[in-house]
Amino acid sequence: MPRRTKIVATLGPATDDLKMLDEVIAAGVDVVRLNLSHATHEEHAERAERIRNRCRASGRQVGVLVDLQGPKIRIGAFAEGPVVLHEGDHFILDAALPADAGNQERVSVTYKSLPEEVSRGDTLLLDDGQIVLWVDEVIDYEVRCKVTVGGVLSDKKGLNKQGGGLSAPALTDKDKEDIKFAASIEADYLAVSFVRCAEDVNTA
Repeated sequence: MPRRTKIVATLGPATDDLKMLDEVIAAGVDVVRLNLSHATHEEHAERAERIRNRCRASGRQVGVLVDLQGPKIRIGAFAEGPVVLHEGDHFILDAALPADAGNQERVSVTYKSLPEEVSRGDTLLLDDGQIVLWVDEVIDYEVRCKVTVGGVLSDKKGLNKQGGGLSAPALTDKDKEDIKFAASIEADYLAVSFVRCAEDVNTA
């Protein structure tokens, strides 16, 4: 039966070893991903060249995808280390709190416009969706939430709104420089994070 799915693998330090890279190619990878949230342009350029050289040697054709970091909306830090949130707990995202003053009841956010862009009933995702908050009310700088999926929450985890709707630009200055880099290595694909509308894709 022909395979209709495509396999995407992220390149990183573990695949810098040629033997490991050859094994990834032999396993049937179709596209390799360069995650521009990490490493330097020089390191990514070396990895792109390395995979292309190994593909030529093996007679395989593998695409190179550059994945842009996008805007990073994060919580701040906790004064006394990670906290554990349980289902049913009340927790506040506080846009006026000092960056390192988080505690069991509240934490700061890097996106100071958050209270203006969420409302009761919205769902907020922390740490790539590992922790889920339901917005109960917004008062001044405070987004007061109820925990619907709990877990351990540590410093500077990502924050997003389920379904989108935050007005942070899809492309940061870093992303624009990374797009130029992607063109310089002749990447086959470009992945844009947190797209809000068609114009974000057209701009990229």
